[in-house]
Amino acid sequence: MSPHVRPPAVAGAFYPGSGATLLGEVDALLAGAEANGSTAKAFIVPHAGYVYSGPIAASVYAQLARRAPKPTRVVLLGPSHHVGFLGLALPGCEFFDTPLGRVPLDVDSMKQLSRFEQVRVLPRAHAKEHSLEVQLPFLQRALGDFTLVPLVVGDASPAEVAEVLEVLWGGPETVVLVSSDLSHFLPSAEARVLDGETARRIVALDAAPLEGEEACGCRPVNGLLEVARRKRLVASALDVRNSGDTAGDRSRVVGYGAFAFTETAS
Repeated sequence: MSPHVRPPAVAGAFYPGSGATLLGEVDALLAGAEANGSTAKAFIVPHAGYVYSGPIAASVYAQLARRAPKPTRVVLLGPSHHVGFLGLALPGCEFFDTPLGRVPLDVDSMKQLSRFEQVRVLPRAHAKEHSLEVQLPFLQRALGDFTLVPLVVGDASPAEVAEVLEVLWGGPETVVLVSSDLSHFLPSAEARVLDGETARRIVALDAAPLEGEEACGCRPVNGLLEVARRKRLVASALDVRNSGDTAGDRSRVVGYGAFAFTETAS
């Protein structure tokens, strides 16, 4: 394994390990999603196995696939599921691999983040992390060529995340993605209530921080919401469902939401 490349960790588990099978599955999910080529600047997108959250995630990526011109840089933040640490973690490599090919990282942008105390290079935070990885095949099909700024978010305040996002915000060439699921392991009816309230708060850009039981990616989500309030973005829900809706078992579900954040004329 090259130290310059992060290999896929969950191919064959969260999504197909065969490039041909993965290509067909992603394209089918994109074809089945409604989209209007939204010019939203930022999105929240779920990160479970494709059989569970793929249709909800596709509602984001179908927007990007239909956009013209397409973004050429993706800033991608997600929570840490395996490693505890303070701040935000960069991977310390130059490429991410998937069964669909190699994604180049925006090394120059990552170097700019070295001045922030809350940002560190921590390859082990990325090594097994699925919250970022599962987004990559969708991005490869929706955008084609792009560079990536991947950040795993540990114990970081909304202000610490927002400070980094502000620097990376860029113009129309950049899209910001925050990877998060919603509630976990509730009966479907209870999850609908909790996720509905969480969705309401996200769309309202509520200043009260979300907690982990509401969204596993609450830390990067709270940072995005802080930036959204500062920049007066308009948020909307694209799709809010749970694994009971997509995979059948309603006794113990995980909630998923796709949200768009659009800049308005000042």
